[in-house]
Amino acid sequence: MLTSIIYALAFLLSFVATTKVRSTKLRTLVLLVASYAAYLSWTRWFFAVLLASTIANYLFGLWLRKKQSHLALFCGLTFNLALLCSFKYLPPIATHLPFSSLQRFSQLALPLGISFWTFQAMSYLFDLYREEELDPTFAEFALYMAFFPVTISGPICRMPDMLPQFRAQTCPDWKAVGRGFTRVATGALMMQLARLLGQGILSGDGVNSGFDHATQWGGLDVWFLAFGYGLQLFFDFAGYSHIAIGAAQALGFVVPENFERPFSSPTPSVFWTRWHMSLSFWIRDYIFIPMATMRREMWWRSAMLVVSMVAFGLWHKASLLFVLWGAYHGVLLLLHRQVQQLERKWNWEPPEHLWAPLSWAITISLVSLGWILFRAASIARTRQMLSAVLSPTSYTYHYLTSSFYLLVFGLALGYAIVLLSVDVLRRESEGSSLIALVSRNRWYWLPALYALVLLLVWMVTATQSGGVGQLMYRRF
Repeated sequence: MLTSIIYALAFLLSFVATTKVRSTKLRTLVLLVASYAAYLSWTRWFFAVLLASTIANYLFGLWLRKKQSHLALFCGLTFNLALLCSFKYLPPIATHLPFSSLQRFSQLALPLGISFWTFQAMSYLFDLYREEELDPTFAEFALYMAFFPVTISGPICRMPDMLPQFRAQTCPDWKAVGRGFTRVATGALMMQLARLLGQGILSGDGVNSGFDHATQWGGLDVWFLAFGYGLQLFFDFAGYSHIAIGAAQALGFVVPENFERPFSSPTPSVFWTRWHMSLSFWIRDYIFIPMATMRREMWWRSAMLVVSMVAFGLWHKASLLFVLWGAYHGVLLLLHRQVQQLERKWNWEPPEHLWAPLSWAITISLVSLGWILFRAASIARTRQMLSAVLSPTSYTYHYLTSSFYLLVFGLALGYAIVLLSVDVLRRESEGSSLIALVSRNRWYWLPALYALVLLLVWMVTATQSGGVGQLMYRRF
């Protein structure tokens, strides 16, 4: 509760600064103080790590601005990777080491957002090495690292996009403020839907229980759990992204989008341009492209694609399951490229009305199957769940409740209807039809409908004990 109050006060202070203060230096300072106050609300130890990283990366940046050398970039990247590994990867490894002197590192807490702001720092160093014209002051760089709407769980920002906004003298217009608050409201509802999926309609009847407490599954159970977890993760993380992007927009800043209707992706390649976009584009620009262009052979580019996706998995967690999840998606991307090459080689153009829905169904099914690797608690559970998927006889029975099936199906269908309705209302906003009238007057009936849905979802989740924690990506 105290953290929420501090964040609200930080937003109000920042809003006053962006709307009333004309001096960009003073506005930057106020935004930095507000961002540091918000981050300090978690723990002073986390803030100390963020501040140390900020100072070190600013100094590495000065070195690179003075001379674009391999040594400066190497030192900067080594520092950032060492810092990230010390807090994110050393603690789980230390628990299994026989050396007592190293086991004390297993108690290190993971500073909030370290994966996100460390990647922001590294992108800044990469951009300087590529001779981008970047000359932030220390206050501007510190704000870039700590800007409170995106510090905890992104989206991952880049200095070339943020620095001109820090220095802009324009104030946010009220339409942008309204759109920002609309996105915040949308995100709040989505995160409640994620919580509902995690808990279930009945207590202990949701995705979390299905993964963590069930001991056996039928084939259909696994498919619904896999798709339900993907939907839960999307509602939670995309919902938070809406809140972060909306809060920044209300303050007059544009930060990267993170999701763009990923469940409508017709191919695996398209999926990774729509899911966790700020990270996938980071991996593409700073890992895949530099490594893929080192050699011209096709096998090398294919290998680097798999390596990049493995890095994507390791970014989340240093475990075999996440390595397998990344490699799995790397293989899916390679298979999609092979299909494209065969289409070009044989000049084959499948009928769009048949191929498009089939390609979409295959893509979503394969992506959903991958969530088992992402979410399962152990290799043994993963093997058991995948065995159920591959066993024809397992589809003759199920162990999960009908209410869970109904919840996943209902939320998926409801989400699809909402997207279709949004498209229709936007397309038909002009004219004299009933739909056009409803669209033009949506701000009269939409808030009431939103409040009703939010109230119903909140009543279901709030009455259950042992609620599921939100902001799932905070642990990454």
